Amino acid sequence: MSTGGDGQNMTQSVAIIGAAATPVGKFQSKPDSDLHVLEHELLAGLVVDAIAQAGVAKDDVNSLILAQCRPYTLQKYFSTFMAHYLRLPCDGSVMEVLGNGMTGGIALEQAIRDVESGRSRVALALGVNFESATPSGEHMNSSMRATGDVDFHVPFGLTPIAWYAMDAMRYIHEHGSSRAELASVAVKNRAHAALNPLAQYRDPITLEEVLAQRPIVEPLGLYEVPPRGDGAVCIVVASEDVARASGQPYVRVRGRGFHHEGAHQISEQPNDMIALGALRAASRTAYDMAGVGPADLAFAELYAPCTIVEVLATEAMGLVPRGQGGRQAAEGQTALGGRIPVSTSGSLMSRGHPAYVTPLYNTVEAFEQLMGRAGDRQVKGAAIGATSAELGNYNAALVHILEAVR
Repeated sequence: MSTGGDGQNMTQSVAIIGAAATPVGKFQSKPDSDLHVLEHELLAGLVVDAIAQAGVAKDDVNSLILAQCRPYTLQKYFSTFMAHYLRLPCDGSVMEVLGNGMTGGIALEQAIRDVESGRSRVALALGVNFESATPSGEHMNSSMRATGDVDFHVPFGLTPIAWYAMDAMRYIHEHGSSRAELASVAVKNRAHAALNPLAQYRDPITLEEVLAQRPIVEPLGLYEVPPRGDGAVCIVVASEDVARASGQPYVRVRGRGFHHEGAHQISEQPNDMIALGALRAASRTAYDMAGVGPADLAFAELYAPCTIVEVLATEAMGLVPRGQGGRQAAEGQTALGGRIPVSTSGSLMSRGHPAYVTPLYNTVEAFEQLMGRAGDRQVKGAAIGATSAELGNYNAALVHILEAVR
């Protein structure tokens, strides 16, 4: 996938006009349950809600771009099944996309492309992720097979959390940071999640409690890594003339950037493991397309599975200077009320991480902030914000710059 070439010149300006999501939690039924929660029924209700919020008719929808479901989902070929279940004929696209952690972001990007090309006037980017009742061994084996390089780290059992733990150790070593600085990110994000009705974990935590948790992979403890969770999201994307005709506020897609560094998750080639080069490149493209810089952002909703990833992502996107991410987080500069609020939803660690749809949850938060609907976690006067999604240890990144139109 690339947002370069003709993607740099939109033929149709694009807007986000509706969004609906379930709270992140545990919906997946165990195999021996008497009653089962069905993915398509949960998702269909959100489609109805999002379309109603958008002020368009179901017949206006021309594309359905689905984040591919986890392998545990019983119904396969889910996109065409949903088109049938919704009785939704489409002239644009009916498809599923997959990119591990970036999956939801690619669904959004494809919906944007369908609209900007004129293929669709209204497109849905949507997905449902069930995994909470899947046995841990099966879940880990699936993750290892998806994220591992069979020639390099699968034989050694190197999990994604282990990548991030190595990043944390390297960051502490190179920049004189500390586990306490990194752990402050978890405290900050839980405080944000306490204000978010969609969040999986909302009880406040202290720095002492974070540091006291059992280690998952040193130096990261239980509260510094993402939980498993289920969720579903539907985003309504439309041409800007459709948005304007509604007479309602909307969010304009102002810039996008993508970069893949040609590595699978992590690379055996020597590199700067804590620079997140793909995110730096994708951010530059998005800023240039939008005609803005990091200082113009009111907030950033980042794909950050662990505390260290948020720190590194803020640096890669130019929100804080290199080597200062941990320190500025500990000082409160990335908290609500700080200089640049980051992860106002509560992040993957507290808002929750239904993996294949997580970037769509980030989009919901950005949409709510820019529409002025974020309640007690509202960033005052938010006019421009950014979202990010990652593939692997940010070996690939997707960035969207979004703008309020009120």
